[in-house]
Amino acid sequence: MAEVRYYTDEHVSRATVGGLRNRGIDVLTATEAQMLGAPDHAHLALARRENRVLFTQDADFLRLAAAGVPHSGIVYAHQRTPIGEIIRGLVLIHQVLDANELVDRIEFI
Repeated sequence: MAEVRYYTDEHVSRATVGGLRNRGIDVLTATEAQMLGAPDHAHLALARRENRVLFTQDADFLRLAAAGVPHSGIVYAHQRTPIGEIIRGLVLIHQVLDANELVDRIEFI
């Protein structure tokens, strides 16, 4: 089983990233990857090269996926979703899904 590892775009809070890391989940941020200000398709390409599932709160990524841009998986939560709910959802996905199952698939929190 391939473990789900996350990549977060620049809109994701540090509290969310910290909550995942405190639970032992591998997370790479856009800041760490030196991708601040990069276009959305570049974030998807990086996540795909790194075999990471993109977690975002930016609906533009949903439009790219709908247009057929390949990706290693997208998890989306609306901007108003509480951080605790986001962390619980991402942990659940990490626990029950294989990274390969998420390729070109979108999950919503």
